[in-house]
Amino acid sequence: MQIQSDHSVAPFMASERDKPYETSKVVILPIPYEATTTYRQGCENGPAALLEASEQLEAYDEELHREISWEVGIHTLPPVADTRNHQACTPEEMLQVTCEGVSQAIAAGKFAITVGGEHSITAGVVRAYQQAMSEPFTVIQIDAHGDMRFRYEGSIHNHACVMRRILEMGLPTLPVGIRSICKEEAQLIQEKQIPIVWASEIATQPDWIEGAIAQIATPKVFITIDVDGIDPALMPGVGTPEPGGLSWYALISFLRRIFETRQVIGCDVMEVAPVADSVVSEFSAAKLVYKLASYQAWSQGW
Repeated sequence: MQIQSDHSVAPFMASERDKPYETSKVVILPIPYEATTTYRQGCENGPAALLEASEQLEAYDEELHREISWEVGIHTLPPVADTRNHQACTPEEMLQVTCEGVSQAIAAGKFAITVGGEHSITAGVVRAYQQAMSEPFTVIQIDAHGDMRFRYEGSIHNHACVMRRILEMGLPTLPVGIRSICKEEAQLIQEKQIPIVWASEIATQPDWIEGAIAQIATPKVFITIDVDGIDPALMPGVGTPEPGGLSWYALISFLRRIFETRQVIGCDVMEVAPVADSVVSEFSAAKLVYKLASYQAWSQGW
């Protein structure tokens, strides 16, 4: 299945030259899909805004002392499951084309970073890794919300249900930064004994990062980042901005420790919903994507 977009997108860090697919170790897969957002809409415009903002990033990472975009190569794939052009795309079709696109990147030995689009996309991304992996992995979820409802607004593929679908795949999860759940989710967390790093712990416990790392059950991990997990003072362009959340340095410190202590098989960054007359959210998200690529290159010795 190919549900390709009629809209082109700027390559990630276009001024640094989009590298050929064959020689790039990192690929960016934009999925501008939006069908179930329930408050602020616009996350289907998030991937294009993020990619456009990435033009303004510095290639040199002052933390790692490297220019990853030049040394490793980052290639941007064409968008798929693009709802901006009003092309018919059911949730099932979106999940299938997402899984196919990520599977192709995995088969080619690429480190894929998927950018969305609503968080329901992540179920298709994770399915691709589960099909490719011979062993289980933990899905680390950075998010304001539990996203563990069985069904929401009549759909099991609502963005508020994505982590429930992943739990049904039999994969362990570690939600981080959570500060908003419903009663159904609270009961599921207690019943399944799901480990959670609450946002209140992050705000009050200096050693929260090591505590979180200790709860990761497997050597391999996938990282899904709903950007509303970040403090809305830094990331206002989200569907449902919740007070609190991770600061920039808390976020990247945690991510670095994950890459130091586990094998990261893939990542996604979801739900950037641009705000008019502001570029803070998309630029911060673009820098986050570059950090993920840089930490992978550093941890793998590329």
